[in-house]
Amino acid sequence: MDFEIAAVDIFNEGLLMAPVSAIPRVLARHGLKFNDIALWEIHEAFSAQVLCHIKALEDKNFVREKAGVEHMFGSFPRDRMNPNGGSVALGHPFAATGARILSQALKELAALPKGSRAIVSICADGGLGTVALLERDYFIMTHILHS
Repeated sequence: MDFEIAAVDIFNEGLLMAPVSAIPRVLARHGLKFNDIALWEIHEAFSAQVLCHIKALEDKNFVREKAGVEHMFGSFPRDRMNPNGGSVALGHPFAATGARILSQALKELAALPKGSRAIVSICADGGLGTVALLERDYFIMTHILHS
């Protein structure tokens, strides 16, 4: 449905923190709040990294400064994040992390009602972040899962 890419200076802005700039921008473009997202698949290169992402995403000043948008997203819904475990539990194979997380999100999204949305967030190379906003659509999901 949409995507956003961000980059940060790892020496001054934090290692693996680029998705925190991308997530608010993609949500703001669509007028969405955190609770409008039924599924959050957030890559956890390290367990503490996801906790840093959540803290930053809930910080109005951080979001304004780093993402350039006003924080009107609400509280982050921790209960909707990585329902089957994150990358530490499920693995993040070299050069295939994105494929693993995206396929996991599509599988989970297919089981949700039509119109449900997911965010897939991946950090890479220390300072890069790619975020995809997906929406469950019966035709597309059926085609993908039965091809």
